[in-house]
Amino acid sequence: MIKVKDLIYSYVKDDGEYEEVLKNVNIEIEKGDFVAVLGHNGSGKSTFAKHLNAILLPLGGKVYVGGIDTSDDEKLWDIRRSVGMVFQNPDNQIVASIVEEDVAFAPENLSIPRDEIRKRVDDALDAVGMSEYKNHSPHMLSGGQKQRVAIAGIIAMKPDIIVMDEPTAMLDPIGRREVMQTIDELNSRYGITIVLITHNMDEAVKARRVMVIDSGRLVIDGTPKEVFKNVDLLRSIGLDVPQVTLLAYELKKQGFNIKDDVLTVDECTEEIYRLCQ
Repeated sequence: MIKVKDLIYSYVKDDGEYEEVLKNVNIEIEKGDFVAVLGHNGSGKSTFAKHLNAILLPLGGKVYVGGIDTSDDEKLWDIRRSVGMVFQNPDNQIVASIVEEDVAFAPENLSIPRDEIRKRVDDALDAVGMSEYKNHSPHMLSGGQKQRVAIAGIIAMKPDIIVMDEPTAMLDPIGRREVMQTIDELNSRYGITIVLITHNMDEAVKARRVMVIDSGRLVIDGTPKEVFKNVDLLRSIGLDVPQVTLLAYELKKQGFNIKDDVLTVDECTEEIYRLCQ
């Protein structure tokens, strides 16, 4: 679905010098996958995300979406229809004064027939659990609800891929949980390929695959269990690990025979119970 080959990108600094942000990144993402991309601030993860729907174009290497080269100007429209983007602040993506009108905005700009728009809006709001709010003002909703409306607006375009750049960063715990439940539902029930840019370890655990970017390079790529067992490496590049993983790691350092790929409270409880037998 996505193929990134030797991707290089640089920004121009205030002094006119170039700062290389992405350095020969090679990644492939399959259809229907749920990938979390981790990295500390300035690691290059958001710059990577913006390459997936041609907001940014490579200065070196290639990015292919569904086999289409993102640098092909004639195919830009196809790429943008295939890859939807959700950003940190939902207020920046909400353009209408009524929820259902906001969700209809993108399909209307795609010149989709009115009957089809009505169906897409209803289906999209149902998919994110916001149907009962369709006649509400978006600005009267909670942060989590606003973000779900923003996601519904993307779903109404029927993209194959949704890239989410830290969509829960500005939300409280309840809003964060609502959005993560929505993301999981979109992937598991509707088969939409999800690329989640985040620095929240508990969110990354829910993905099927985790990639870690540091200083513009891909340093780890694997399942959550494979990635988070590398506690020392992750901490050396400024990242945390889930608290239960850290607890298991510390117990193992003290000589206890405990698994080093514990990710959830239930797994940790089972391991500690086993040690107490």
